[in-house]
Amino acid sequence: MVGGQTQDHPAVIGGGVMGSAITAMALGHGVPVTLVEAGEEALALARRRVDQQLRHGRLMGAFPDVEPGELTATTDLTAAKGATAVIEAIIEDASSKAGVLARIAGLVAPRTPLITNTSGIPVDELADAVERPEDLLATHFMNPTYLIRTVEVVRGPRTGSDTLAGVLALLERLKRRPIVVNDSPGFVTSRLLHPQINDAARLVEEGTASVESVDELMQGCLGHPTGPLRTADLIGLDNLADALRLLSERTGDPRHLPCALLESKVAEGHLGRKSGRGFYEYGKVFQ
Repeated sequence: MVGGQTQDHPAVIGGGVMGSAITAMALGHGVPVTLVEAGEEALALARRRVDQQLRHGRLMGAFPDVEPGELTATTDLTAAKGATAVIEAIIEDASSKAGVLARIAGLVAPRTPLITNTSGIPVDELADAVERPEDLLATHFMNPTYLIRTVEVVRGPRTGSDTLAGVLALLERLKRRPIVVNDSPGFVTSRLLHPQINDAARLVEEGTASVESVDELMQGCLGHPTGPLRTADLIGLDNLADALRLLSERTGDPRHLPCALLESKVAEGHLGRKSGRGFYEYGKVFQ
């Protein structure tokens, strides 16, 4: 039970790579979802992504043997008004997130958990934008969300105990394994992973090793499951570059700024799996 209601029905704001994956994960566990996107074209793409990820999740045995939840897809933000929890999953930009969270906070009932899905923007920074900062916390779902069960949950200094308990209950309903950490730029996973990826790209940029060699060494010698540069393609190189800039700004460490090779790939539109090309080339654009 979340927000004092008996049935989970979250709303997801943003149907990009992460928003669609979170939606598919919830639907696959029998939970109805209201998905909100900014325009009809983006909404149609989000529907295709959700359908594709539901099919893939079923093939991988990621979902229980239950009837999928009902998807309500809309461009009307007010459709989130009755949600038992709201997951904001728009672009990794603090100003944009704050604006959406402020609008949502004005729609939903008090004590409805407001969840920002961010890879590193501090919760307390975004909490200034909402009427009830005690209702806000962060989750950092990993991609693909429906396959990776562990979720980083970030409790801000003003996050209420009831909010945390409600979100943990929702994640349990979705068969996720939450790990709660305190608020900090980049939290734990991004603070460790993103600079590692940046350094891996820097080694390629400097000519020390090829993309394949870096990943194979990290896999074979250090046990990295996919290699940092293949992981970067899965994250999305534009998302990664944005997250690194935010991390540099908030920690004051210039080494966290995206390296020249990463910046050039983003400028060329080589964003990873979703564009068909990043550090590696893929058979088709991820839709």
